[in-house]
Amino acid sequence: MIREAVDDIGRWSRDRDVNMAIYGKYVRNKEVSVMSSDIKVGDLIRLEKNQRVPADMILIWTSDRNGSCFIRTDQLDGETDWKLRYAIPTTHAFVSRTGHPSSLWDMEAQVYAEAPRQSIHNFEGTFVRTDVNPTSPTDSEASEVSLNIDHTLWSNTVLATGSAIGLVIYTGSETRAVMNSSRVRTKRGKIDQEINNITKLLFCILVLLALIMVALKGFSGSWYKYWWRFVVLFSYIIPLALRVNMDLAKIVYSFMIMRDKSLPNCLVRNTNIPEELGRICYLMSDKTGTLTQNEMVFKKLHLGSVAFASDSMEEVVQGLRNHFTAGSTIGNLSDQLTRQIRRTTNERMADAVLALAICHNVTPMTETYSNAGSIDVPGGESKEAMAMVELSDPIGYQASSPDEVALVSWTATVGVTLVFRDLHRMRLRLPNDSFVEYEILNLFPFSSESKRMGIIVRDYSSKRIIFYVKGADTVMSSLVSYVDWLEDEAGNLAREGLRTLVVASRTLTEEQYSDFAQRYHSAKMSLTDRVEKCSQL
Repeated sequence: MIREAVDDIGRWSRDRDVNMAIYGKYVRNKEVSVMSSDIKVGDLIRLEKNQRVPADMILIWTSDRNGSCFIRTDQLDGETDWKLRYAIPTTHAFVSRTGHPSSLWDMEAQVYAEAPRQSIHNFEGTFVRTDVNPTSPTDSEASEVSLNIDHTLWSNTVLATGSAIGLVIYTGSETRAVMNSSRVRTKRGKIDQEINNITKLLFCILVLLALIMVALKGFSGSWYKYWWRFVVLFSYIIPLALRVNMDLAKIVYSFMIMRDKSLPNCLVRNTNIPEELGRICYLMSDKTGTLTQNEMVFKKLHLGSVAFASDSMEEVVQGLRNHFTAGSTIGNLSDQLTRQIRRTTNERMADAVLALAICHNVTPMTETYSNAGSIDVPGGESKEAMAMVELSDPIGYQASSPDEVALVSWTATVGVTLVFRDLHRMRLRLPNDSFVEYEILNLFPFSSESKRMGIIVRDYSSKRIIFYVKGADTVMSSLVSYVDWLEDEAGNLAREGLRTLVVASRTLTEEQYSDFAQRYHSAKMSLTDRVEKCSQL
């Protein structure tokens, strides 16, 4: 009981530390301090780097000029990858323009949030600004913003980069973290169960042995008194001291685990079962990322008629360099036919690599990232174009999935490098050291239901609108034009132990995209069945 009391006191102490954590709260014209337990729905809370999110929030502003930030969700969903979140564009621009977060009190707006539910991967809501003219072309888009999971900060997550301001929408038992947690229950290990069973058996033997001794003496007179005497006499066969020694040993084991330098920041929340770690025989994993330690490597590119493995990536590099370099003179007919075949393969190769370099949700981490954000689109002054050329290569990539990081890292090794990306555009460096820039029109994140993700971009130079989509072969086979090799080759790659991914693209006209954008915006603003309406489009 004392050991369990120590565990309860430890939990109470941790809860008290969480509830007494101090946060910055914005009120009109000033910032005040507030404890986590006093935060209410509708408060504007300021978060700093590595600070725990005290309640479920909508992201209003971030210190990044593009309105993005990364959060760690390992305490919520067990995922170690950082998640990218975006502030509401309207509020982020408003705070950036006024220069002080308390100016948000001068904005007339409303946030509609769905009823509390357990799902940590979905959210539906809308942001409506009422102090602008919705019929104005410049204000119509800013007056209504569809809110989804990318705009949320769930309780118990940690802000990984910069600082941010969030609007509290759920607190206490209505937060996602609390709704997905179960009541604390007493856990018993196998050793406790075995000792309990042995103790019961020994007690039965004790009673039986006392009866045998009384029977040998004879059931005459006050025989039950003699029975009690024999019970007391033989009671030492029940190992009461063993239970005490085990409880003390568990406390020592827990203390040693927390002090182990090979397990940094390890916290033992329950001292009942530390010895169970030594009885593990099989380790079951439900995720590929757990087995691979979230380290994915691109192995093979298949274009239908030709495939490129790890030992033939130099051919991909050379083919891309030839494709993006200005054409040379054409010789005789034989050379012309050879170049024509090579050009066709190179074009398909370039389309596939560009699709992988564009269709993702990866953010490059560069030393000049902050300066890169100030570069305008091509066609501006020569000073801006020069700054774009001097943009350094990324020192790393960050995304919510190691698969996407592996794909973008591979495209960089073959010459197509993602050097800049924000909420509205991305820039690639090609093998011939030229740059191509795209405007991000729509992004369709990956979901377990659709098993695919997509993006619609516009090439600034050619004005072409291209829709890229990638996903599982079982889903993509019904979306792309029929090809006789897709199913067979995907099966062959899967039998080699590789994770397969199908990538496709389609060019859209301005009329097609305008019609889609209008219908998609209406579906996103819906507060009922939003996911179904968007998926139908």
